Amino acid sequence: MSCPVCGKPAEAAYRPFCSRRCADVDLGRWFNEDYRIPAPEADDGPDDDTDTGADEGAGHGADAAGNPRGGLAHRDAGGGAAGGLARTSNL
Repeated sequence: MSCPVCGKPAEAAYRPFCSRRCADVDLGRWFNEDYRIPAPEADDGPDDDTDTGADEGAGHGADAAGNPRGGLAHRDAGGGAAGGLARTSNL
């Protein structure tokens, strides 16, 4: 068996590589994502451009005002308490 990096005969200690250097070169190629399996692109069907935008932001963690925190942001409109909570009197 020959080393897949340089082609020299493989050493038992580093099999299938000939040396630690070639093993490290191969590992670096994996980390850089140089090894890839080609795959056909998936066809998701025709694009649907009928979206009216009425539900824009829905399902993406945003509220109707476009708040990315989903309505949990600190609100103080002057009349209410911090956090959108109103104080009530004890009856």
